[in-house]
Amino acid sequence: MIRSMTGYGKAECLLSDKKLTIEIKSLNSKQLDVNTRLPSLYKEKEINIRQVLASELERGKVECSFYYELSGEAVSGTINEPVVKDYYQQLYRISGELGLQASLELLTTVMRMPDTIRTEKPELQETEWTLVEAALRKALEQINIFRKQEGESLDGDLRQRTDAIMRKLAEVELYEKERIDQVRERIGKHLEEFGLKESVDENRFEQELIYYIEKLDISEEKVRLANHCKYFLETLEDQGPAGKKLGFISQEMGREINTLGSKANHKELQKLVVEMKDELERIKEQILNVL
Repeated sequence: MIRSMTGYGKAECLLSDKKLTIEIKSLNSKQLDVNTRLPSLYKEKEINIRQVLASELERGKVECSFYYELSGEAVSGTINEPVVKDYYQQLYRISGELGLQASLELLTTVMRMPDTIRTEKPELQETEWTLVEAALRKALEQINIFRKQEGESLDGDLRQRTDAIMRKLAEVELYEKERIDQVRERIGKHLEEFGLKESVDENRFEQELIYYIEKLDISEEKVRLANHCKYFLETLEDQGPAGKKLGFISQEMGREINTLGSKANHKELQKLVVEMKDELERIKEQILNVL
């Protein structure tokens, strides 16, 4: 069963000092294109994250984002007391020298100065990473469920449009004899217009007519198109990624339909060809989303 490249997955992870949310989005792409948005704490695990994403998603434009909210007990930073006192003493002295009155606003000014807040870079503990990796795989499980559901919708639409092409191909036979008769009639009419009808050898005329009709024969194109459609439907049953393969088959279907159009020489056949082309274009659009 085919899967879509479009998907969305989300998982949350409660840690000792924060709540982490992981979101994964994917869209169609020719190859795997992964973009990550990670807090600095998890940057060291970016390669691992990319490897996990690649092993599960295989193909598509993927965006993986980590967001977190600190809990009430979490400490975002500590005041660098020696630096704050040094700033304050310097500003207090300068204020006195300038004849300015020091106020509480002086401390507010000090706290805006560089290095007044000391933030220690935390280290990622293995116990925390184990929980985060489990959440990542849970988000991947959700996005794969989403992709499978989207794939079922794509599968139904692709089968319906392929069946429509096969039905229109079957209708071609209704006009084949009429098409040959029209060719015969048109050539005979041209001969009469030029006054050559009586002087033409009937046997030679039939031979030339057969040669000309053979040039317009579409039997091979019909057989090949029917086989391509059958192969297309069989490929929809593949368990692995089938998007690229379906794209190649649809190209071959297009070649046969174009040849049918160039050989048609009949109004109703041309109409069927246009309708088949329309169905095929919609198939190609949908295949762009198939994994």
